[in-house]
This record gives sequence, structure tokens and C-alpha cells, in this order.
Amino acid sequence: MSLPRLTALALLVASLSACQSLFQPAQDKPLPSQREAWEHTKPGCTGNECPLVNIDTLHFADEPALDALVQQRLLALTGLKPPPASLQAYEQQFLASAAPRNASYLQAKVREQHDGLVIVELSSYLDKGGAHGEPGRGFINYSRAQHKALTLQDMLVPGQESTFWLAAQEAHRGWLIDAKLAQDPGFVKQWPFQTTDNIALGQRAVLLKYDVSSIAPYALGHIELAIPYARLNGVIKPELVPARR
Repeated sequence: MSLPRLTALALLVASLSACQSLFQPAQDKPLPSQREAWEHTKPGCTGNECPLVNIDTLHFADEPALDALVQQRLLALTGLKPPPASLQAYEQQFLASAAPRNASYLQAKVREQHDGLVIVELSSYLDKGGAHGEPGRGFINYSRAQHKALTLQDMLVPGQESTFWLAAQEAHRGWLIDAKLAQDPGFVKQWPFQTTDNIALGQRAVLLKYDVSSIAPYALGHIELAIPYARLNGVIKPELVPARR
């Protein structure tokens, strides 16, 4: 091959590489995020019993869809219907009507990044001054390739949902054994297995997070189950199973 043709080929390869880096995310590198956190008390209030709002969230400048989704999911955790237009609007609304010692906490953090996925964990805690507060949890499984959050249906091979939940039941039985609760028939009857919407495609296992008082007493907190990918062969879509490293 002549030198001019080699040079032209090299330029073409370089051009294609530049296009790839321009239009496709470098998914082997973590998606950068910027933390935004603040805590404000009720205007004009002084003392230790002032109502407060604490926000600890993230911004993703390179993924506007994920950036908007994080705020949307945090606002959904407030339980207000319709949800406020923004976190700032929620703060103003909460503090305007909050009683002394009331508090609201909202947090978003990146739990994992792998294989083009960003796993964001969302947390909330609402304290109305009672014996205990109301905590909440949620996950976002964001695909950088598809620019969207994945649902359970997106994760599963069609027709495999019942098999997935059977594997989750096995993980639940394992948790009962590890927690030394499997031999307590009263506990097993009162706190049976349930499904959950809080599912994350972790790097080592599929994670299921449960709201408090769903499959265990409030005092045990948010129960988290893990299903190894080996148990989900043919259940999770192959392209979503993390690459072995």
C-alpha cells in the first residue's frame, strides 16, 4: 500500500475515533457528578427546636436526563401529591407549615458505577416529632448508552419475571437463616416475603432494598437482599450482566 493511502487510512481511523469519543460516552470511566448540599431552618425561628430541611443531592452536567431524574425521584420520596416543582419549592412548602422539631432529609448518592450503568441510591427521612421518623429508599439504574433509567422489565429476559422473584425468595430465605430468624415460625408468618420496586444492578449481585416494616420490624431498618448473577443466568438480559474483571 502506498504512503498516501496509508496516510489517508490513518486519518480516517483518527476521524472515526474522534467521532466515537464525541458522540458516545467513555463508559469505562465514571460519570462525573457534583454534590450540592444545604440545610435550612424555618425563617425567623431560633433555638434547638426549629424545623429544618436537609438536602444532599448530586448534579450530572454530562447527563441532563439523569440530573433531572434524580430531582424527580427525590421529590417523589416526599410523598406529596402532586410533588413540588423543585427541591427549593419543597423546602419552602415544608418549612411554611412545619411544627417545632419537624425535619425532612433528602439524599442522593452514587452507589456504584460499572459497565455503562450509574446506580444512584436515594434516601429520605421525615421526622414529625413522633416516636420514630419515616425513612424511604429508592434506586435509579441509569444506562448511559440508552440515556434512561432501566425498569425491571428492561432488565429481565421476557417471560422470566416469576423466575426472578423465585430467586429473590431464595435470597430472602438465606437472609432469614443468617439473621437466625428462620426457626421462628411467628416471625416468618408475620413478616412474609414480598416483592419490591427498589432493585439495583450491582456489580457483584442484583440488590433488593425493602422499606422499613415491610418484611421485618421497623427496628431492623431497610433490609437488603442480594441475588448473585450466577443464580440469574437466562433471567437478566446478558448485556446487563457485569463483565468479569
